[in-house]
Formats: sequence, structure tokens, C-alpha cells
Amino acid sequence: MAEKYKKHAILIGCVGKPNAGKSSFLNACTDAKAKVGNYPFTTIDPNQGIAHYSVQCPCKNYGVSDKCRPRYGKCVDGMRYLPIKVLDVAGLIPGASEGLGLGNKFLDDLRSASVLLHVVDVSGNTNEKGEVTKGYDPTRDVQWLQLEINSWIFNNLWKKWKNLIRKHNLTRATALETLHIPLSGYGTRQSVVQRVLDTMGIKEPAHLDQWEKEDVQNFVSEFIKERFPTILVLNKVDQEMADRNICKICEGNSNEHVVPCSALAECFLKKLRQAGLVHYPPGSEDVFTFEDEQEGEQYGEVPLKPLDDKAKTRLEKIKDLVLYRYGSTGVQEAINAAVEHKKMIPVYWVRNLNTFQCDRSDGVFRDCTLVKEGTSVREVFNMIFPEQHNTLAFIEDISQRRVGELEQVTAENNIFKFSIAVVSQEKSGAQ
Repeated sequence: MAEKYKKHAILIGCVGKPNAGKSSFLNACTDAKAKVGNYPFTTIDPNQGIAHYSVQCPCKNYGVSDKCRPRYGKCVDGMRYLPIKVLDVAGLIPGASEGLGLGNKFLDDLRSASVLLHVVDVSGNTNEKGEVTKGYDPTRDVQWLQLEINSWIFNNLWKKWKNLIRKHNLTRATALETLHIPLSGYGTRQSVVQRVLDTMGIKEPAHLDQWEKEDVQNFVSEFIKERFPTILVLNKVDQEMADRNICKICEGNSNEHVVPCSALAECFLKKLRQAGLVHYPPGSEDVFTFEDEQEGEQYGEVPLKPLDDKAKTRLEKIKDLVLYRYGSTGVQEAINAAVEHKKMIPVYWVRNLNTFQCDRSDGVFRDCTLVKEGTSVREVFNMIFPEQHNTLAFIEDISQRRVGELEQVTAENNIFKFSIAVVSQEKSGAQ
């Protein structure tokens, strides 16, 4: 991923108790090789990898899919895969905010995450510490993980509260200014704190010096919803007790984003695809084999190889228990849900609005990045060309209409041409 886009990119944090399948999920959604084991704290230091957010590429709408050659990520049959960084941190157990397990090391690893994927073992075969058991209720995992994150942030804030209030009164600062100071360590901008205050209906004067402990706890709860939104990834759906536990979790978390998932199934399908044994588009319920090609058309440039009996049996089981029941393995769906929950929009920029070329090559729609909903086209330009922010002449959209700098990017209008003003050396020297 290009360095100039990194500070604008989102980072997905993969969290959960030990042995829930976080490392398997990372291996499934990225090309990482995270250590996997059937014991607690397999992951000590954070593992990282690049996953891909999938969205329909404009090359398909304009009939130029054969020329689409992305500079970053890939485009497969008109589906664009944009790189997204994923972080898998060490397993969390109850009491982590008080130092149990790997304690605050785990929590500190989350500071840079934009959105969390909470991987939950819905099989009921691991307890709250990640130890092998039978009949465990995974609804408890959903509850205590949020409590641990809440306790971590609240304890840090409450320890500083008296000093914060003293400084707040002396400087006559606003609630936004005062609350942003201790929360900036979580990668928090003032706009995030302002949205929390707006949600709670808190206006100036906020009288922070009159806040009780309960008021601070309520503020922290709302802050976590805004700063660390969470998608529940219900892993191991192909296990015996999974259906019952999925229903219980969905009933108790109707407002949460929930994605059924089998990370190991995705890992297996990836392995078959890389070996040339199946044709499997990520996030699809369709898996095509050698036998399918014999009955119809070839799915790739190279013919598929036949599966052995063992692989056939496992593939049929995955189809029955995962793909046909849930529509996919859930891995790609979870990544997409995380990106869409942050309201990110893909934006493309080209040099030629007729051919969609971006440079002297014949490739089209080569450049694309994700921006937050509400981003103006001027902000996109500054993001892409940070050293040329004073050279913008005008901006055109796909209809070749000149757009105002403050016009916002939308999912329907997200292809632009940025025209640069030529500044002579004589003029630039005078400036």
C-alpha cells in the first residue's frame, strides 16, 4: 500500500479470547501465516496482514474489465479488491484491564484500530480463558469483552479526572478540549469526541466539575461505541452446538452487526484454489471443481486438477454445513462489514475521462483509495497529492462536469479527474 495513503487508511483490529480462531481468521482473510494452536495465548505479539475489501469496479459498468489493472489490490471479473490492514492481537481474558492474562499489552495494541472484529467461538468448546471444555455459553464472551475495553478506558480516564477538572476550570476550556486530551492517546480526533457529546446531548457550558463517576462511565460507554465500533464474527459455525449459540447471541445483540463464519473452511478453500484444484471467488457460495469443468466451460486460463477422495469429502462437508447454509464462509463478509460500518467510499481518479486511463499505460481505473463518507473532492486531492495542494486548477466528474471543491464524494459519483495548474519557474520563484 502506498505510503501517502497509510495515514488515511483504516485498520481492522481482530480481537477475542484465546483459542477463538483469531489467527485462523487472519490467515483466512490475508496472506499472513499467523501461528495457530489449540491452546491459549498462541499469539503473543500482534500479527498483521493485508485483507481486501470487495466492491464492484466501475470497469464492469463501462465495459473495460479486460483493461483494468489496479496499481494496488486487484480486480477479478469486475470485482475490485482494495487492500485493508488487519491486526490480530493477543487473546483477551476476563480481568485483562486489571493485568490478568496478557493484560494491558493486549489493550494497548488496540489503540490504532479503527474498527474491531470480535471473533467469538460459537461452538461452546472453549471457556472464557480459551481452555478446551464442553457446553460453554459464548454469549458471555460478547458481554465481558466490551466490559474489559470499557474498564481499560474508564480506569485510565478516572485516574486523571481530578487533575483534568482542575485544569479545565483554570483554563476555562470547553468540554471538547478537556475530554480530548486524555482520549487522544487512543488515536482519537476532536471530531470523534464532539460526536459523542452530541449523541449525549451535552452542550456548553457542560459543567464537567459536576460530573459524578456514573456520568464519566456513561461518557466512556458512548465513546467506545463511536471510537471502537465492533462487528461480531461468530466463528466455527460448522460445529455441533453452533446453531443454538448463534440464535442466542443474535437474540441478545439485535443492534449489533453479526456475521456467521468458518475461518478454517476459508483457509481450506484458499489452499485448494492456490493448488489449482478449485475455482473459488472469495466471499462466494460457489466452488467449482474438475468435474464441473468436464460438464461445462473452463473457469480459468489453466484447467483445474482433480481432487482426491479426502479433499472431496471435506469440500462436500463445507458446502453442506457452511456455504449452502450461510451463503459464504463469512470471512470476506466480515471484512466488508467492518469497512462499510466506517462508511468508507472507494474513489477513483483518472487522467482521461473518455478512456479512463491513469498514466501512459493502457490500463484503466488503476488508482483507487477509500475515503470517509462526507469527504470533499478537495480533501481527496490533498490526500492524493499532498505536495501539490496549491496547484489544483479544477476538478471534473465522470460526466465531465466541473465540480466545486466542497462537493462531497458519494458512492454514485466517485470518479474524478484533477487538473493541475502549470506554474512557471519565474512565477513560483517570485512567490
